[in-house]
Amino acid sequence: MTYALAHSALKQYQQVGMESAVVYANPHRLAQILFENALDSIAAAKRHVGQAKMAKKAECITRALNIVEGLRLNLDLERGGQVAANLDSLYEYVGMRLLHANIKNDTRILDEVASLLGEIKSGWDAIAGHADGTAANESAMSPRVPMVG
Repeated sequence: MTYALAHSALKQYQQVGMESAVVYANPHRLAQILFENALDSIAAAKRHVGQAKMAKKAECITRALNIVEGLRLNLDLERGGQVAANLDSLYEYVGMRLLHANIKNDTRILDEVASLLGEIKSGWDAIAGHADGTAANESAMSPRVPMVG
């Protein structure tokens, strides 16, 4: 098996694994997956800046920006109260910073954004012990996922 064929097969396997994880994820796990993917995209963008691969950098930043904007649009501001309002403001700020990082090729901004998102993700990770995931604030902050079935 050639390297290209093996790499292609691995990417397909990873894609199927990710799709399965998303389809069967509860809203809490979905939030964790989204943060993981945003942080991975930011790390990749930072590598691409260092390698002067600006098109790849832009793709990665756009992917992270889309994730953050998706998280923001799915906040339940009515049920989430002040916590949701604060997250809304933070996601807006993160989006603006990602745009600036893209324009300026500034890895320090990418580090700042990764730090902010990492803190939010660690909060989600800390509440992973909830058995049923029905806490009021948790459900108000979780991405809304249509039921499959």
